[in-house]
Amino acid sequence: MKQRMKKIPQRTCIGCGAIRNKKELLRIVRTPEQEVLLDPTGKKSGRGAYICPATECLEKAFKGDLLAKKLEATIAPPDKERLREQLAAVILGE
Repeated sequence: MKQRMKKIPQRTCIGCGAIRNKKELLRIVRTPEQEVLLDPTGKKSGRGAYICPATECLEKAFKGDLLAKKLEATIAPPDKERLREQLAAVILGE
């Protein structure tokens, strides 16, 4: 009997455009309540966008309003600051 290879999901970083394994990227989600959060589990319900665990990618996503377009939401300055802090904590924690 042939053994099947398990397919590894791929996602594209909205900051740099790199295609990576889903587990290597961080998910930012717009919840049904219109909150924009970092989703460390990757399982929260809502519209998601993926980003490399790098500050440069997050800044690129903010610069052209790419993140807001992907999530179909307006991201307020306090939310952007919170995302920066959460991303920094994830990067330093790894």
